[in-house]
Amino acid sequence: MSKTTTPSRYTITAALPYTNGPIHIGHLAGVYVPADIYSRYLRLKGNDVAFICGSDEHGVAIPMKAKKEGVSPKEIIDKYHEIIKKSFADFGITFDNYSRTSAEVHHKTASDFFKKLYHQGDFIEEVTEQLYDEEAQQFLADRFVTGTCPRCGNEEAYGDQCENCGSSLNATDLINPKSTITGGVPTLKKTKHWFLPLDRYESFLKEWILEGHKNDWKPNVYGQCKSWIDDGLKPRAVTRDLDWGIPVPVEGGEGKVLYVWFDAPIGYISSTKEWAEREGKDWEPYWKDKNTKLLHFIGKDNIVFHCIIFPSMLKGHGDFVLPENVPANEFLNLEGNKLSTSKNWAVWLHEYLEEFPDMQDVLRYALTANAPETKDNDFTWKDFQARNNNELVAIFGNFVNRVAVLTHKYYDGIVPTPSELEDIDKQTLEALKGFPEILDNSLGRYRFREASQELMNLARLGNKYLADEEPWKLIKTDEERVKTVMYVALQIATGLAVLSEPFLPFTSDKLKKILNVISNDSEKSLSWDSISSKETLFPAGHQINKSELLFRKVEDKEIEAQLTKLEATKKVNEQMDNKITPQKETITFDDFTKLDMRVGTIIEAEKMPKANKLLVLKVDTGLDTRTIVSGIAESFKPEDIVGKQVTVLVNLAPRKLRGVESEGMILMTENPEGKLVFVNPDESGVGNGETIN
Repeated sequence: MSKTTTPSRYTITAALPYTNGPIHIGHLAGVYVPADIYSRYLRLKGNDVAFICGSDEHGVAIPMKAKKEGVSPKEIIDKYHEIIKKSFADFGITFDNYSRTSAEVHHKTASDFFKKLYHQGDFIEEVTEQLYDEEAQQFLADRFVTGTCPRCGNEEAYGDQCENCGSSLNATDLINPKSTITGGVPTLKKTKHWFLPLDRYESFLKEWILEGHKNDWKPNVYGQCKSWIDDGLKPRAVTRDLDWGIPVPVEGGEGKVLYVWFDAPIGYISSTKEWAEREGKDWEPYWKDKNTKLLHFIGKDNIVFHCIIFPSMLKGHGDFVLPENVPANEFLNLEGNKLSTSKNWAVWLHEYLEEFPDMQDVLRYALTANAPETKDNDFTWKDFQARNNNELVAIFGNFVNRVAVLTHKYYDGIVPTPSELEDIDKQTLEALKGFPEILDNSLGRYRFREASQELMNLARLGNKYLADEEPWKLIKTDEERVKTVMYVALQIATGLAVLSEPFLPFTSDKLKKILNVISNDSEKSLSWDSISSKETLFPAGHQINKSELLFRKVEDKEIEAQLTKLEATKKVNEQMDNKITPQKETITFDDFTKLDMRVGTIIEAEKMPKANKLLVLKVDTGLDTRTIVSGIAESFKPEDIVGKQVTVLVNLAPRKLRGVESEGMILMTENPEGKLVFVNPDESGVGNGETIN
């Protein structure tokens, strides 16, 4: 399928952050720093770029948080919209527009989009049974139901997707579903909704993704899309029974809103409209012209929405271009544990800036150099310190400082006139000219980690050149040669000032001020391609300003303070986790007598292929020998539990897990450390098949 090779413009979207909490490093690393690097890079290349984002302010989580805090939903979204917007600005994320889905322009855009598909007959209208929380008196959105995945046995699967195996789910598919709002077991209740029939788009998606993007989409993105398509796509509801959101704009839609996954991506379009109106531009070419290159920057939990569902919506509408790439990242962990907003296991951006003022670029660099591009990665404070001290300070900052200090020491800050260039000078300047293309190659493939290290290699080139030429020694014997050396070193410093801007924008600004190369005249200012095309970046006779340190060392005590803070958070979480589970609702004696629990012995155990948590057990129940699939593989090795006496619920209805029929359930509990423990008789001589009364 043809791709836009020389686009007239770029529309770049970054996933809309949800306004129920502030921004942490996982958000930056996964989405916003790479999207900003790419947008800045394209602008430096002279491209027409619309970098678009906004707050996602609908969905059931907002009114639930408002209820918990005793405020209105609007107070919640207003509070976090401002916090998030400020965090992005503080970290130099250069959105052309940052909007919000509560805006009037978004409500109208999303409503019009829905009505067009509705009037084209693109939706299916159905009365279905949905999970309903009786205690909360509301239907449950998919993300507010958890349970056991029927495919892999993951006990923490969501109602729309299992993040363990990537399977697409409906909330009603979950085994033992539970409401995350009240913790209760939901019931089924009938309701009418409109569905987007994704199955109608299967052939289009196969051609567009599986054939058209086999070689240019990241393997993690392509693989997840292929899994979804191969599994067979099913209709997805586009409406929900809620009172917070965009009202369904057709007859029969009373008391219902557009499902947040349907309205949120349309937020990219409405935000573009808002920007275009403010700037006096036409928004339509940025979404409808075939010479526009549309790119979505997201985390892996959003792949299906941006690669399958939103493109199907755009295709159904008929007027819009499709994304050319969706360079989704995996997840970033923190000190070996999954980032968690609810457990406060995070590095919050506003707190980081209080503790490390004016060090935005250090975090940007550390997150880019360790970005979770193809697999989940781990942020550690020790790595942060090492990236700062050993790379930014010792390589980048050291080179710039030496060049600026020596230029002032020898020439009062005036760029010297070089003598005839020697081979080493020519080779060094030629290497400098090659760096834009090297970075082009990495950034064009969305390899931001690789690009950050190539940028550092340019600073290494400068350091090596100075170390080899030793102008501080040469000044005593050959002053003319030193002029040439310093002239060449200043060209490298100028190249760094320009090429570092996408990665280290605050540092780039400082360096440009030191070198005195900031110009409001676009013809005189240096662009990305100037580094390779201009013979002289920095003319002789140019006056530079006094040097200032670009980076400072991060001390051990600062890192210890961060680790201590995390350790305190971990202890609080452990105390919370160790709280005794409240008693469940009262049952009758007749309810209890329906449970047939027997003593059994595990006689065989093996791991379920391609499932991290599941063991397939053969259990002698005294009645028979039966197969039971149990999610205990992370706590026990198969060989360690053969011969173990256990308690089995034998009259549980059989259920298939990963194609294996499980005929019962083994009773377990957890110790304070979260390790599973078998519930079994503590007396010897109790035979298999004995009942538990």
